[in-house]
Amino acid sequence: MAKRKKAGKKSTSKNGDDKVALTREDKKTLTSLKGLADGVVSVANRSRAPHLEIPSRSLSNVRYNQSRKIIEMGSNRNRRELFNLSQAKSYMQTLLVGSGCKQLIESGKTTSIRGLYYMLKHTIDGTKEETFDDQGDCDPVIEDLEVTLDALREELHLYASNRGNLIGDLTLLDLVMDPDGNEPINCLTVGRNGFSIPSIVEPNSIKFLKCNAKFILHVEKDTVYNRFVEDRFFEKYQCLLTHGSGQPPRGVRRMLFRLHNELKLPVYCLLDNDPWGYYIYSVIKQGSINLAFESRRMAIPAAKYMGLRSKDYERCELNSSVTIKLSDSDKKRIGQIARYPWFEKKKMWQREFKQMLSNDFKLEVESLINRDLSYVTEEYVPQRLTDRDFLD
Repeated sequence: MAKRKKAGKKSTSKNGDDKVALTREDKKTLTSLKGLADGVVSVANRSRAPHLEIPSRSLSNVRYNQSRKIIEMGSNRNRRELFNLSQAKSYMQTLLVGSGCKQLIESGKTTSIRGLYYMLKHTIDGTKEETFDDQGDCDPVIEDLEVTLDALREELHLYASNRGNLIGDLTLLDLVMDPDGNEPINCLTVGRNGFSIPSIVEPNSIKFLKCNAKFILHVEKDTVYNRFVEDRFFEKYQCLLTHGSGQPPRGVRRMLFRLHNELKLPVYCLLDNDPWGYYIYSVIKQGSINLAFESRRMAIPAAKYMGLRSKDYERCELNSSVTIKLSDSDKKRIGQIARYPWFEKKKMWQREFKQMLSNDFKLEVESLINRDLSYVTEEYVPQRLTDRDFLD
């Protein structure tokens, strides 16, 4: 029996041309792309106006699934027609992005969303019209294509910026850099910053081999991450430590999702005691409203909020000088978050919001340094773990 070709490998055809060996996921995505194009051709062959049916990504088409505990898209769709003057440009842009992604997949290459923009940007022959006026003209079309094809952006061979690291006793294969899987990477031995989480972390690019961790501690910022690394927290408590430089990018969220679901690791979030920290937790747990169509592959309903909490000002005996007064926009944002369906019926969260408003200040995780440089790693988090003191 012939050996199966490795993902990303190239084979040589009889005429000597290199041919990319497509993965199963690549073949599936290509089939979807070709199906989209075939649908357009089929309609045109019947002398009917070519059109696309694009799922609506408007807020009115987003709902919270109580049973699954994630944000999902509804069933509303928008019709995008070629012979409608107000829709013709977006129609052609959608097909152009699809064609560009097909080219990337067939060549076995990836590019950034910025790279795709430049790859497709040109002046249409015989006109002064540009295919895209700017990057903001292209990004929504990429998201439209994702939801239409039910494909992750990464499956279209597109990636965003890398902003996040992971350290701990996890051994994995980076099949992009090592297609044959001969060089396992242990995330304890790749430098003090750990493993840089790439934008594309799908199973055909990142494969988990062995993990000796008991849970994942996700912190908001690299500054807090560095304190945990320097204090060797991941060794003392046998965990994986991650950060996403604030709002975690898709690669970090997808990595957390895979680690949680495939390796059955609990996820605990250590975030700032402010509306932004609450929102980050909401996105990790329930999914993003803007990316509701990807929640089932990114949201982690079982994730727990470890802190910081509004009561920690007194509980940790912090100095008033480390507090940050709430702005009017902070107060407004707290009110909005408190009304999210996944928060509004949870008494503990409502008490949290009320206490923050009563305090009239917010706290960053770094404020714990006021007690001691290693207070967060040696006292705060260990105590929360012992007491199982989390918000859900």
